[in-house]
Amino acid sequence: MIEIGARGIRFGFDARTGLLDGFTVEDEGHEIAPLHRAPWVGTGEVMPPGTPPHLATLGGDFFCAPFAGSEVGSPLHGWTANSPWNAVEQGGSWLRARLLRTVYGAIVSKELEVEDGHPFVYQRHVFTGGSGRIAISNHANVSLPRGGLISCSPKLAWETPPAPPEPDPARGRSGLRYPERSTMPDRFPGTDGWVDLTRFPWNPRHEDVVTGIEAREHSLGWTAVTRPVEGDLFLSLRNARRLPMTVLWHSNGGRDYPPWSGRHFGCLGVEESAAAVLLSHSSEDDLSGPGALTLVQDRETEVRHAIGAIRWPSDERVKDVRIVDHAIEVCGDRGGFRHLAFRKHFLD
Repeated sequence: MIEIGARGIRFGFDARTGLLDGFTVEDEGHEIAPLHRAPWVGTGEVMPPGTPPHLATLGGDFFCAPFAGSEVGSPLHGWTANSPWNAVEQGGSWLRARLLRTVYGAIVSKELEVEDGHPFVYQRHVFTGGSGRIAISNHANVSLPRGGLISCSPKLAWETPPAPPEPDPARGRSGLRYPERSTMPDRFPGTDGWVDLTRFPWNPRHEDVVTGIEAREHSLGWTAVTRPVEGDLFLSLRNARRLPMTVLWHSNGGRDYPPWSGRHFGCLGVEESAAAVLLSHSSEDDLSGPGALTLVQDRETEVRHAIGAIRWPSDERVKDVRIVDHAIEVCGDRGGFRHLAFRKHFLD
């Protein structure tokens, strides 16, 4: 594990799968560690044959290319989450790494940076060369063992993929209907009535995936997850015209086979994506940006994203997140407010 940090923020980089692990922010006298770690991680448990490597270290935050098994022959979430990386340069607060295999013919580089007093990890992934269109996603896993409240930048609609993640009842169960669509996240069609996607959990044992399609009126895309018991907030920030989808993975005891074995609870995947392959009712024309990343020979193509964490009033939802000068302003629905240092042009 390679340790990276600055004043008030730190994380580790696991070069085996490109995992950002142990993300911790010191804020208002508290240490906030909002990311999940699967119960088998670090125990030495042997994974079943054929298990994608990223499952052995499941948790934290990782980059998916190609995302969601969208390329024949690649493991789930692609080579960027399942192959080793080489740290080619590093300082105390930054890291440059390169994937030890190509993706669609492209060399893939990862840049991770933190800065004194900024509660964010700045992430940049660069594809050099290659050809074709590739579904991508940044896959943060938020730890919600005692529940959470989910807020997002405005969405055109929410929809489930063509098929559930666990269609075989002998292996697991899902609680949403597939494929379905709703413009109201608090009234999504479930197998037993309406489901409120703005709360976690909403079912005692389920495995579900649902995608939010960004509205076209703005460029800053954000996802904010309040952890009421912990009194903190996880933030995910992106350029919505480059990553026009937010995929939420609800993993809460819904898979019964190894390594899940009915023991994987309280994990919300916040997956900021360009992945039209997941759409069931909408088309790529409905997106505020591309439905995939286009790779071009002899050119660089980049993806930027930031994750952060702060103290936050319990039970208060976020109603707005905006960039103001060199800061992010977070506004709650009951008057909560934070002004956070941020690199102004990072998401441009």
